[in-house]
Amino acid sequence: MSQKRRPSSARWLAEHEADPYVHEARRLGLRSRAAFKLKEIQERDRILKPGQIVVDLGAAPGGWSQVARPLLGSRGQLFALDILPFEPIPGVDIIIGDFREDAVLHQLEARVGDQMVDLVMSDMAPNISGVDAADQAASMYLCELAFEFAKAHLKPRGTLLVKAFQGDGFDAYLGSLREAFENVAIRKPKASRPRSREVYLLARNFHAV
Repeated sequence: MSQKRRPSSARWLAEHEADPYVHEARRLGLRSRAAFKLKEIQERDRILKPGQIVVDLGAAPGGWSQVARPLLGSRGQLFALDILPFEPIPGVDIIIGDFREDAVLHQLEARVGDQMVDLVMSDMAPNISGVDAADQAASMYLCELAFEFAKAHLKPRGTLLVKAFQGDGFDAYLGSLREAFENVAIRKPKASRPRSREVYLLARNFHAV
């Protein structure tokens, strides 16, 4: 017997189906509406360039990798990781696993090898429990993991783009980014739902701390 849909789930589904970005993504053959977030940031900040080595954390279903890969050209490399499996993308090295687990992190590091990375981008978000304090803590933990990976693998003057939710721990995290990067900006793409606390932190010109 099917479970009765919770009112909040029904509301989300109705909002999703009415979302113009969802319809446009389907029309263009994009894997997710999140593709428009990266497109807008790219148009403004030009973070993706030919020949770069890029790591995409929280990549499923592949919307960001789908946007990024053509911009990297034949010499560029893109490594994409998510806990959820998703369809292959030509030219993208996909790893399926939980980034919070050391074995998965080591697998990603082995694929990247001794190369230094130009850009780490993270659209990771935790599974939402509905408990605001727990969800915020889980989100900030993923942000910290992305930051730690970036510190270990970014080239000097490299870039980190990370999704974060404003709330407990956000200001401290922002401060830690400002210690490690020359420039840190907050971006709220138009495709981010207005009522969401979601923002993207764009940290550029990495220097070791």
